[in-house]
Amino acid sequence: MTETPTPADLVADLTLTEKVRLVHGAVDPEGRATGYVPGVERLNIPPLRLVDGPLGVRVPGESATAFPAPVALAATFDSALAREHGAALGRETRGAGQDALLAPGVNLIRVPHNGRNFEYLSEDPVLSATMGARVVAGIQSADVIATPKHYVANSQETHRASVSAEIGERALRECYLPSFRDAVEAGAGSVMTAYNGVDGVRMSDHRELVTGVLKGKWGFDGFIVSDWYGTEAAAAAANAGLDVEMPGTSPEALHDGTEDEGDESDGGGFDDLPESIARGMPDPRTCEGFAETLANAVRDGDVPESRLNDMVVRVLRAMDGVGLLRDADERADGAVDTPAHREHAREVAARGTVLLKNDGGALPLDDDADVAVIGPNVDEAVLGGGGSSETTPVVSTAPVEGFESRAAGDVTVAHGLPRVEGVSMFDLLAGDEETDEDARGPDVDGAVDAAGDADAAVVFVRDAATEAMDRESLRLPGRQDELVERTAAAAARTVVVVNTSAPVELPWRDTVDAVLVNWYPGQAHGDAVASVCYGDADPGGRLPVTFAPEAAYPTAGDERRYPGVDGAVRHDEGVFVGYRWFDADDDRAAGAGDAEPTYPFGHGHSYATFEYRDASVEAAPAADAERRATVTVANVSDRDGREVVQAYVRPPAVDGVDRPVRELAGFASVAVPAGEVRTVEIALDERAFARYGESGWRVDPGEYAVEIGRSSRDARVERVVDRRDEA
Repeated sequence: MTETPTPADLVADLTLTEKVRLVHGAVDPEGRATGYVPGVERLNIPPLRLVDGPLGVRVPGESATAFPAPVALAATFDSALAREHGAALGRETRGAGQDALLAPGVNLIRVPHNGRNFEYLSEDPVLSATMGARVVAGIQSADVIATPKHYVANSQETHRASVSAEIGERALRECYLPSFRDAVEAGAGSVMTAYNGVDGVRMSDHRELVTGVLKGKWGFDGFIVSDWYGTEAAAAAANAGLDVEMPGTSPEALHDGTEDEGDESDGGGFDDLPESIARGMPDPRTCEGFAETLANAVRDGDVPESRLNDMVVRVLRAMDGVGLLRDADERADGAVDTPAHREHAREVAARGTVLLKNDGGALPLDDDADVAVIGPNVDEAVLGGGGSSETTPVVSTAPVEGFESRAAGDVTVAHGLPRVEGVSMFDLLAGDEETDEDARGPDVDGAVDAAGDADAAVVFVRDAATEAMDRESLRLPGRQDELVERTAAAAARTVVVVNTSAPVELPWRDTVDAVLVNWYPGQAHGDAVASVCYGDADPGGRLPVTFAPEAAYPTAGDERRYPGVDGAVRHDEGVFVGYRWFDADDDRAAGAGDAEPTYPFGHGHSYATFEYRDASVEAAPAADAERRATVTVANVSDRDGREVVQAYVRPPAVDGVDRPVRELAGFASVAVPAGEVRTVEIALDERAFARYGESGWRVDPGEYAVEIGRSSRDARVERVVDRRDEA
């Protein structure tokens, strides 16, 4: 039996032209892949096909399971579920005949307006890193290359292709890099660079962060791929550590979402793009491709051939890792739109739903209650936001369908307002900024009447977000706030379901009885939300982002922080991102705000009631071992429920060092049946106590309080870890 050649063996047999062929994108002859590397038939190196994610597999003109948005997955705080999710994504990728999934998105949610926040996981680096790593592990387990993106410090769509993140070393290490580090440790075969720069250097050219940190300090041995049209000077990018340049398609693809055989273009009408979208898109005319220039750069000595060899080895190594260089029957099987995937999509949508408020036991609804289902979009499932993550499902259930299937009482439907149209990057690229007028027209009075005649009104509201453009405001579009307020005034009981990409303002929250955040729930929208509203599923979600007034976020009110001035966005808030900003006071962080969040990070109710008992923090058995926080959680109600136990570390004060008041250290999601008790263990590694300083990572001597509870603002028990004797 002939042994399969190793990547190093193959490189030795490749010509210069063939090597270059393996490190740049080309046009997929089938027109299905988002990115395509053609392979080398002479040496039995097959093509490599890359496909968009992370809400599902996006093959133009084809269907796949439309999973909930990653922010909904993160809201489950369940790392085991995240791995299952990654495995499902991987199987769908294999089933579609693709080899690499451009997912997960692990950028930190810094700017609440970011149009792409729904694709990301959290404002907290520990939650983002843990969940992202598990998704990566799941994808790779299906013999698919996972591609965490966008490396690094990408936090806005406005001017995303040109802006530079001016960010301190400490914030970079503590907040923005951990998700990528853990993704690499979880086995990611590829990493995608961001469009933006960091400290004035374009990420595709950033030798320090790409070669020095990612490949050097972390030991990443896969390949680094550019975002589409994300490079400028080919030699500079290759020498900095970029391994594969994409896309290898004509610039017209930016406008219609399709690939074109032609490679001669004047830019595809780039100058004619609407300003709203042009400022969030790369200019393909400035992109110098590897296909045209890299071979000559090697011949001229501008790029060492050893660097090109390393690029090729990395690609082949990643391909070999998922079985592409072996017999096809040795690879894991794939499948699209299976019953198991449909059920998983429903589970994540339900488990990720966050119950923000539930006054007087407004939820769950009685089976026989007469319900008015109200909202401009109640007859369609909210599949996701616009852009490269758009997924077309085979089946989907709208909220109305979910309620009509589940309810024993009467279900009345009232739209109240014209449809809130979703927004798509692809439509905007085509110059279509206008949406068709909804023939229904507004009828708020009709919705109010329906609410008054029912036992309960369930009002669905939503935002609209897309890649390449940030949201203008955190207010709900159109007259939806008015619809909620008037409905609440007429209804005996009002439940509001918020379908959103990220934080929104909820000015009517005090006038309604219950509020659910249902994110972008994907194809199972109706079934999942009905199961939560009727109590078939406990709302197991907790907020992975802080909800606060728009003006209270650190990126508000100072254009230097967002959207940036003179091509630079300053991260002056440093490590005080998200809840860390809202927790900070003048003594801990000069310039941080003390505004109260509307709903804090980690917040969310269950239908059950829990007590926390018998907490302890075990000392590490060795200097490099994890500590473990242990707590007993008792369900003292007559309902089964799910609790998300969160452990935060409150560090000691150190002169001259601003540290967050508390930082998430670990978490666990646990189902606790009625009347039963569960013991929960949460690992606390050294990163839970350390900070990054001039000499690197260090743990300051002192007493660290470990707060265990239900959110960043709701500690139930506290234990002290004494590290005063540690240097």
